[in-house]
Amino acid sequence: MYMEKNMELIAQCENEAKKWLSPSFDEKTRKEVQAMLDNTDKTELIDSFYRSLEFGTGGLRGIMGAGSNRMNKYIVGMATQGFANYIIKAFPNRKDLSVVVGHDSRNNGRLFAETVANIFSANGIKVFLFESLRPTPEISFAIRHLGAQAGVNVTASHNPKEYNGYKAYWEDGSQVLSPHDKGIIDEVNKVDIDDVKFEPNKKLIEIIGGEMDWDYLQAVKEAMVDQEVILRNKDLKIVYSPMHGAGRVIIPEALRSWGFQNIHVVPEQMVIDGNFSTVVSPNPENPEAMTLGMKLGSELNADLVIASDPDADRLAIVCRNDKGEWEILNGNQTCMMFFWYIIANKKKMGQLKGNEFMVKTIVTTEVIRRIADKNEVELKDCYTGFKWIANEIRTNESSKKYIGGGEESFGFLPFDKVRDKDAPASICLICEIAAWAKDNGMTLYDLLMKIYLEYGFSKEVTINVVKTGKSGADEIKAMMENFRNNPPKQLGGSNVLITKDYKLLEQTNADGSKSKLEMPDSSNVLQWFCEDGTKVSVRPSGTEPKIKFYTEVTDNSMKCAACYERCSKDADVKIEALKKDLGL
Repeated sequence: MYMEKNMELIAQCENEAKKWLSPSFDEKTRKEVQAMLDNTDKTELIDSFYRSLEFGTGGLRGIMGAGSNRMNKYIVGMATQGFANYIIKAFPNRKDLSVVVGHDSRNNGRLFAETVANIFSANGIKVFLFESLRPTPEISFAIRHLGAQAGVNVTASHNPKEYNGYKAYWEDGSQVLSPHDKGIIDEVNKVDIDDVKFEPNKKLIEIIGGEMDWDYLQAVKEAMVDQEVILRNKDLKIVYSPMHGAGRVIIPEALRSWGFQNIHVVPEQMVIDGNFSTVVSPNPENPEAMTLGMKLGSELNADLVIASDPDADRLAIVCRNDKGEWEILNGNQTCMMFFWYIIANKKKMGQLKGNEFMVKTIVTTEVIRRIADKNEVELKDCYTGFKWIANEIRTNESSKKYIGGGEESFGFLPFDKVRDKDAPASICLICEIAAWAKDNGMTLYDLLMKIYLEYGFSKEVTINVVKTGKSGADEIKAMMENFRNNPPKQLGGSNVLITKDYKLLEQTNADGSKSKLEMPDSSNVLQWFCEDGTKVSVRPSGTEPKIKFYTEVTDNSMKCAACYERCSKDADVKIEALKKDLGL
């Protein structure tokens, strides 16, 4: 039976692949496809053609190459034609439709961005095309600043070098949400390769660059809380790496515009390189990616080391611990520090008027909830992904003031001129926090300990289980179904008190009672909350072939900074027990 199904799959993929041998595709593509068809090993053929790369709610992301399940100019072309069709339908009375298009440092980034620009222009839509690579948040800013109806950024964020992607934005500068996401998907699914208008109307393509950089940098300064503390510590020694990406010029300029004067860059990683040759993976979540920065930081006796990912929306921070050694802060610690500083210092400076709100994602540490509650600042929870934080800003902007929001995966947004996570603004703000700490005889690490002592210790570990290809997608689906149908009663020796199922929008308590979850949409996420404060969240990634488990354990026995190491080791033991209970 298995062999029969496998032969059916191969035949299906061969039929799809043969369509790519038509004159609609260039010679290079046809040769790649023919080589897959001729190969006796059908693995690459299956992975490249077993499905069409899905244009999802976040756009596209996939491995580059020929095939319907790969990122290439034809898949990008069909996506853009569908997006253009939807924009024209969504704004039927506008004659001056416009979009913003950008890209980062990834291989084929410029090719794909120009392909996108050409197709939009061929459909009568004006295109503001960035002259070269730019940060994702600047694309979001430009959409709002120019009054464009939509935008596209060609990026795969922090994925490995084999990937590229396509982020679709709407007129508010946020990645698209309902009903536009589903409307765009419907239009994209209608498009055939012969429907795509590849020939540009060059009169409708305007190249933008330096002036937009200036306007964006001026807006980033709105995230500053206290310039005086920066000026008193302008010689704070900062080492920065763009990880071969789009932050290489903008972020040092932003830091200087805030008043920092002692900035050093990692020269090897200032080189634009889509192969990311100095790192295994250009992901701030991987400690290895910070090695060169820490090496330079040690040589210069720097105060902190910071980095941005290739599209400069995420940041990573390394500071010195109580032994003077480099300590890489995780995304939850970074986010927690942002929340604490913004609230504490805006409060101290009389900048809180009572109508402010902040946002975190449901998988981010609950310590932030305690910080907000104690200081009487409204905190909203939303789904993973910055489009949901942007949705909260949009929903509340007429009556409340947004002052910050973030997630555990190294993303934060400290002001509202952008509607996506923003590494340039966040890096400037974390350097301000380091300056404030220095002004008060502390390091960032000391500040972190201060927060734990006031609000309680927690440790968060994200476990990524990678499952590639069609078989992997099937495994992930089966895992979610099993957890949904057979939820755990205990985790790490603690009873589960609450189960939240965001697909059903239903909360189930330990006594069997149920209640409705108030969220703007459903999502394939499960959460379990235990009586000892443990929280576990599980969700399939929307952009990568993996299922993610977010674990958080707490410890109320931390009474001094010296207790941190013991609490952390105890938490590791607890997290191993959680993994065992989850079958990982």
